Amino acid sequence: MAGHHHEYRVAVTWTGNRGTGTSGYRDYSRDHVISCDGKPDIPGSADPAFRGDAERWNPEDLLVASISACHKLWYLHFCAVNGVVVTAYEDHAEGTMVTDDTGGGRFTDVVLRPRVTISAGDAERAEQLHDDAHEKCFIANSVNFPVRCEPVIILG
Repeated sequence: MAGHHHEYRVAVTWTGNRGTGTSGYRDYSRDHVISCDGKPDIPGSADPAFRGDAERWNPEDLLVASISACHKLWYLHFCAVNGVVVTAYEDHAEGTMVTDDTGGGRFTDVVLRPRVTISAGDAERAEQLHDDAHEKCFIANSVNFPVRCEPVIILG
């Protein structure tokens, strides 16, 4: 079976020129806007550790959020087709990134911690479906670090 080709287009526009561009390391803001036709803009910046604005989304936040959201979407799908009725889902995901002496760095892992409330279906099956979601998650399958899942299932 042949796969389908999907393309995603976004624009990232730097908005941090304070009048002198990148004339010096401290002379510009890291702020930018992420946009895509037909969708609300996302205000972005760097992590505050790298001179960014703490009130804006940074690439590291967005990476962790992308993994969490992708996992959730697959999980809800598998619950729907397996008779598990989810009434609430909240994930407090965490990613760990390390930097080296050259200023470079990489993520070493992401841990998903979904709290899932179900009103029908087997709690053990509901927990197992996280494994299926992890296997299918497009984003988790695209990164070169481990993604772990520590779910809690609540009968409600």
